[in-house]
Amino acid sequence: MIRKDLKQFTNLFSGYTELRIQENRSDSISFVDGDIWGNAKASKSGVSARVYDKGNWGFASNPNITDDEIKRVIQSATKNAVFLSSKENLGMPNLAPTSANHSVEFFTKKPRLSRKEVIDFIQTIDNHLKETYPNLASRMVAMNNLDMEKSVVTSTGSEAYSMIPRSIFYINMTVVVGGDPIDLYDIYGVGARQFEDLFSSPEDLYPQIAKQYEHLMKKSEGIHPNAGYKDVIMDADLSGILSHEAIGHTTEGDLVLGGSVAGDYMDQKVASELVTLIDYAHTAHGKTCPVPVYVDDEGTKAEDVVIIENGILKNFMHNKETALKLDMTPTGNARAFGFYDEPLVRMRNTAIVPGTSNLEDMITSIDDGYYLLKSSNGQADSTSEFMFGVVLGYEIKNGKLGRAIRNTTISGVAFDMLKTVTMISDDMTWSSGGMCGKKQQITVGMGGPAIKCKINIGGR
Repeated sequence: MIRKDLKQFTNLFSGYTELRIQENRSDSISFVDGDIWGNAKASKSGVSARVYDKGNWGFASNPNITDDEIKRVIQSATKNAVFLSSKENLGMPNLAPTSANHSVEFFTKKPRLSRKEVIDFIQTIDNHLKETYPNLASRMVAMNNLDMEKSVVTSTGSEAYSMIPRSIFYINMTVVVGGDPIDLYDIYGVGARQFEDLFSSPEDLYPQIAKQYEHLMKKSEGIHPNAGYKDVIMDADLSGILSHEAIGHTTEGDLVLGGSVAGDYMDQKVASELVTLIDYAHTAHGKTCPVPVYVDDEGTKAEDVVIIENGILKNFMHNKETALKLDMTPTGNARAFGFYDEPLVRMRNTAIVPGTSNLEDMITSIDDGYYLLKSSNGQADSTSEFMFGVVLGYEIKNGKLGRAIRNTTISGVAFDMLKTVTMISDDMTWSSGGMCGKKQQITVGMGGPAIKCKINIGGR
């Protein structure tokens, strides 16, 4: 990325202004049944400015990061804001004058692998799948890297730089049973680290691949669950997507202003007293989160947001505008995916806080239910009603794990379902393989402990 001292342009600011230069570097390679199906690298960089005037925003961006274009972008954004205010003076007061200074980067210190070395790395994994598991009808190995590098300065004195990477493998295996394909995927790699720091050798992935294959074989012999309102244990993958989709989105400030049900629940009981749910900014339980945010794209210091505390809804996530409208404090949740995007209220790393229960004890406590491990896709709305796909799970009979189950769904209303939570495991697992698609895609961290609750599960 072109490194520039953005402070030299602050003399052009009039009123509240944000100036950001950013480069997103993406890199993907995929193998399907031994053949390369995808091999792409891309980089998108540019500059943007956003100006606030009496409740209106002016925004402008340009892919050219020259001094002249930076000046033009600032001038265009300023003119846009003034023009909108001349048409509709909303009469809003000034935004909170937050100020933060921070610099962080997660570049690897190891030698970078060449393109051929990365392809050979992936091909070694594919060959391992072919040779070790010859009964697979199909296999897919995909690598995806994304480096997000940005610098931000604001008229209120903020100055921040960050380079946050994400590197993952996605492996899918398929077998055919009775003419029907049965598949199972898994994601490898979590954390704000580049490829060389996460993946030292293909062999390091083999133990997890063996577990994935074992689950697939059990699933291929599995049954359809009995539909109904059941006792279940939702493992970290499921509790994470629930926290993000069904609770997190309902408590984003812009969606609260748009009529989210969470707007009516502040300081009310929305979950079991065992449940505390946090959108972590950058550090959780002494470790760096998968998507660490130290200063957001409005120049606000990123703080943890305790959304639910001991079952009580306590806070929403905010940018400066939603905090102003709801008479609250900005939380550092303003994030933009590309230089051409305006920052929106977005989650960072959202999860339920671990409890005190042991997973084995949680399983023992259920006479007739299910242990749900992995989700596929899902959706939720502003009422917190949700439906998620489940692609891996096991029945629980008389306190013991039984047969694997075939693909199914779970559904409910999150603010009701969380009131049924009676046990939370004492461990914590993160995932960063997904992208949140609220108007613009962006990386997020999801995860948490396992939770025991009651939920509607589908059948055949």
